[in-house]
Amino acid sequence: MTITDLLKNLQSGKATASVYLIMGQMAYFQRRLKTAFKQLVPAEEQTMNFASYDLETVPLAVGLDDAMAAPFFGERRVVCLDNPTFLTGEAKKSKVDHDLDSLEKYLKAPMPSTVLVFFAPYAKLDGRKKIVKQLKKAATTIELGDFSERDVRTFFQAQVKRDGCTIAPDALNELVQRTDADLTLMMNEKAKLELFSLPEKTIQLEAVTGLVRQTLTQNVFDLVNRVLAKNTAGAVTLYRELLQAKEEPLRINAILQGQFRLLIQTKVLAKQGYSQGKLASTLRVHPYRVKLALQTQRRFQLTDLNRAYLGLFRVERQMKSSTLDPELLFSLFMTQFAGQKATV
Repeated sequence: MTITDLLKNLQSGKATASVYLIMGQMAYFQRRLKTAFKQLVPAEEQTMNFASYDLETVPLAVGLDDAMAAPFFGERRVVCLDNPTFLTGEAKKSKVDHDLDSLEKYLKAPMPSTVLVFFAPYAKLDGRKKIVKQLKKAATTIELGDFSERDVRTFFQAQVKRDGCTIAPDALNELVQRTDADLTLMMNEKAKLELFSLPEKTIQLEAVTGLVRQTLTQNVFDLVNRVLAKNTAGAVTLYRELLQAKEEPLRINAILQGQFRLLIQTKVLAKQGYSQGKLASTLRVHPYRVKLALQTQRRFQLTDLNRAYLGLFRVERQMKSSTLDPELLFSLFMTQFAGQKATV
C-alpha cells in the first residue's frame, strides 16, 4: 500500500488493518499520518480512545496493555508506538526493557477493535530479527522513502496550489536550496510564505530570501566552497557569522568534515562510474546533497579535498585539547590551506 492510498483510507474513516508499520525518515509524512490515524477516533472520544507512546522512554508493555483494552464508549481505539528501536540493528542500549514475547503473542491475535501503529523513523530494520519478521508478516507496511528533488518540488507545488496560491520558479529554486530539498522543512515554511504572498497569492523570491533561513548544512556548504576557493577572508567571515548565530564550533567543524568526506567519496565513486542515484543509495545520503557534491567535486583536485579534510580533523583535535579560540584555529587552518599549492 502506498502512502497516498493509506491517507485516502484514513481520511474516509477506514482502517483496513489492525496493525500498521510506518517506516522511513520523512518526518512530515510521519506527522501527517499520525494526525490521520488520530482522526479515526471522533474528537470527543480521543481522550479515552487514542494514545501515543514513545518507546525510548515507555515500556512496550504499557502500549500493548492499552491496545488490548476495549474502546471506552466508542467503536475503535488507536494506539501509536513511536521509536521502536528494538526493530533495528542499533547497538545502543535501550533505557527501558521491552516485552517482545507479549508483542509476538499480540501479533498472532490483534485486538479487532484496536488499530495499533508502529512509527519506525529509520532507513531500514534488522530483517534478521524474529520480531521484525513477525511484525512485517502481521502488519500493513508503508515505506516512506526519500523523495527525489523532483518529487519534493512537485509535491510542494501541489500543496501550494491546493491552498489557492502559486510559487514563482526562482522562489522555488531558492527554497529548495535553503532547505536542502528537505520536504519537512519546506512544509514548515509554507504557511508563512503563503501569508506573506497575500493578496497576490504568488510566493516570490524576496519572500523566500527574507523569511527562510538557510540550514546550517547549507551555510556550511557555502563555507566549503569558500574554503576550496582558498578565499580566506570570505571563509573566516562566514565562520564568524555562524559563531555569532550561536552555532557550536565543534558542530560546525563536524559538518564541515562531513561535507568534505562526502566530496571525497563522491569524487572517488564517480570515477568508478557510479550514477547520482547509485551514489545516494550507496552513501545513504539525500539525492539533493549528492547532486550538489557532484557539481562541486568536479572543480577541485582530490589532493585539495584530502588536505582540507585532514586539516579540519586537526582543528577538531585542537578544539578538544586546548583553550584556543575556535575562530583563531579556523583562521590558522585557512591560512595554511590557502598557502598550499594544488597538485594533480
